[in-house]
Amino acid sequence: MTEHAPPLTLHELLAFYAEAGVDDALLDEAPNRLATPQPAARQAQERSRERPAPAAPMRETSRPMPAAAVPDDGQVALARQRAATATSLEALRAEMAAFDGCNLKLTAKNLVFADGTPGAPLMLVGEAPGRDEDMEGLPFVGRSGKLLDRMLAAIGIDRGTAYIANVIPWRPPGNRTPTPQETEICRPFIERQIELAQPKLLVTLGGPSAKVLIGAPDGILRLRGNWRTHVTASGTAIPVMPTLHPAYLLRNPAHKRLAWRDFLEIKARLRELGSLPG
Repeated sequence: MTEHAPPLTLHELLAFYAEAGVDDALLDEAPNRLATPQPAARQAQERSRERPAPAAPMRETSRPMPAAAVPDDGQVALARQRAATATSLEALRAEMAAFDGCNLKLTAKNLVFADGTPGAPLMLVGEAPGRDEDMEGLPFVGRSGKLLDRMLAAIGIDRGTAYIANVIPWRPPGNRTPTPQETEICRPFIERQIELAQPKLLVTLGGPSAKVLIGAPDGILRLRGNWRTHVTASGTAIPVMPTLHPAYLLRNPAHKRLAWRDFLEIKARLRELGSLPG
């Protein structure tokens, strides 16, 4: 006659589960595997009965949240006024840091004002900071910045001997394209920054900055490689070379040859101006 082993105690059963690697229960109660399976329709009906009834929607009693501030033409005028009062780059930076008329400031971590040497013969202007620039508070420090450094070095210019800025000094959320109104609010600041920096030559990196500074409606592939002129508020005419943005070149490496031609033109013009050793 076969002897049956005594049933496991609860402690022994738990120990067995632990050794088997069981560490969590999927159900509150063990299912009865010997019960007759119910038809699918009946199972669905019983499950619907077990579900709690949806709660009735709560009546809104709290006050609605105020709408986010939207920049208006008054902010453009205020930016123009603030920029005009700055008599130095340091004063302009302070004015921009104190300016709350652009909604991009609310989501940006840092004001990205400029990098390099103020008063340098060459000034480069991009559109807006990205994530890396927002974190460090400096323009062109990410992957596109490293490419820009190599492009400058190829024509004998160290990044520290140039002056670099953006049309938009605050990073748009998610690196989205700045709206036309945001661009117009920031326009007086970059125009005043150029006027105070007094470069002999301007390079616009990408189509948006070219459109702001030279007012040309054409795309960057039509604009690039052709000398244009930016006239400051005081009447100073500065030669401008529109070229491709380094971020665009990272996505389209075949067009680096076009940017290289533009930078050779920049190098030749700087030599003509006596701002680059021969």
